[in-house]
Amino acid sequence: MWLRVSDSLTVEATRRQLAARFEAAGIESPELDARLLLGHTLGLDLTGLITAAHRALTADESDRLDRLAARRLAGEPVARILGQKEFWGLSFALSPETLVPRPDTETVVELALDMLRKGLANTPPRVADLGTGTGAILLALLSELPEATGIGTDISERALAIANDNAVRLGLAARASFIRCDYASELTGPFDLIVSNPPYIATGDIAGLAREVRDHDPHQALDGGPDGLAAYRALIPQAARLLAPGAALVVEAGQGQARDIEAMMTAAGLALQGRPRADLAGISRAVGARKMPR
Repeated sequence: MWLRVSDSLTVEATRRQLAARFEAAGIESPELDARLLLGHTLGLDLTGLITAAHRALTADESDRLDRLAARRLAGEPVARILGQKEFWGLSFALSPETLVPRPDTETVVELALDMLRKGLANTPPRVADLGTGTGAILLALLSELPEATGIGTDISERALAIANDNAVRLGLAARASFIRCDYASELTGPFDLIVSNPPYIATGDIAGLAREVRDHDPHQALDGGPDGLAAYRALIPQAARLLAPGAALVVEAGQGQARDIEAMMTAAGLALQGRPRADLAGISRAVGARKMPR
């Protein structure tokens, strides 16, 4: 074990030791990861950790923390260890069949809300999330759109079960439904908004991903085919047929993919609406287009 907590080691000292060990191992966010794992072990939030800073850990607590720390040092993401991840201010349960929702994907939610509100014709609006995974994008949108209803699709039954559980826990189950199909293949339109974060990693690039992603995210949700664009070739024409006049399609893009995706949207008869929205790293992350009325 990396750490043997003595009877005299306090919560704060343990947190500092754990963060230092994570930093030495090259973990990207050592302070945050240490706090989250220690808080999970002790059942305390940030305020609770501060309040309990000077108390000593018990032997049982130190043993449980050791086990969690070993998993993190082996490359397992904190979200996988905790079984949940925050996205758009909401907590989402995870499973081995779902991606961990990432902050970059909030860019899709932002652009989708902007495009929907600027072109909204139908009330209540109808939303579809293709390849929903945990349901993060769909449920984030429904949390912001109290009159909207939505459908999430996925080819994994286990992913759909997690998405449905998340909808129930977040109090959104009455407005969200989930169906097993390949993107929009079994859906009936029209929709006022369609969103998707599909697989977009080129097959040959998966081996070079960070181990947190490569070894723990489902490859089915990562692998976008030889050039990373296979999913867009399938879902963009499907979505274009299902959009109501004036409705929007917003998808997440990998680095360097935005122009190719825009070309596919144009070829499907959709009209681009400004430039793609960049994430905090400056990458064109969310690409949107609209089905113009004839």
